Amino acid sequence: MKIEARLFLWGTPFFILCGVVYGYMTDWQEPVGFLGLPLVGGLVAMIGAYLALTARRIDARPEDNPNGNIEDAAGDQGVYAPWSWWPLAIAGSAAICFLGLAVGWWVFYIGFCAAVIALVGWVFEYSRGIHSH
Repeated sequence: MKIEARLFLWGTPFFILCGVVYGYMTDWQEPVGFLGLPLVGGLVAMIGAYLALTARRIDARPEDNPNGNIEDAAGDQGVYAPWSWWPLAIAGSAAICFLGLAVGWWVFYIGFCAAVIALVGWVFEYSRGIHSH
């Protein structure tokens, strides 16, 4: 995690500097660039800070070892539900939302409501039935 945190934290001054240079080169007339680029720097800083705080809490991963081998990272990488239908429902809801951007906002609202229901179902999938913990 330390490499990822450094990568993001080093990107922060880069984006802020790019925003200042962009603003100077456009005589501060084009607001999207000189405001957007520092905001991207802020987002990158938030991700880097989260990764740095997480790196302090967990042990070193095999990816953090410069002398590590590929087989050090073998094994389970997480908990996945191969039988879950919720990702398909979220994808369908996202498609309805994108359709709503072209057709009308009322379609977008329907897709958004369906997406919230599907996301709650996916998050709480292991909290119900025979798979509850």
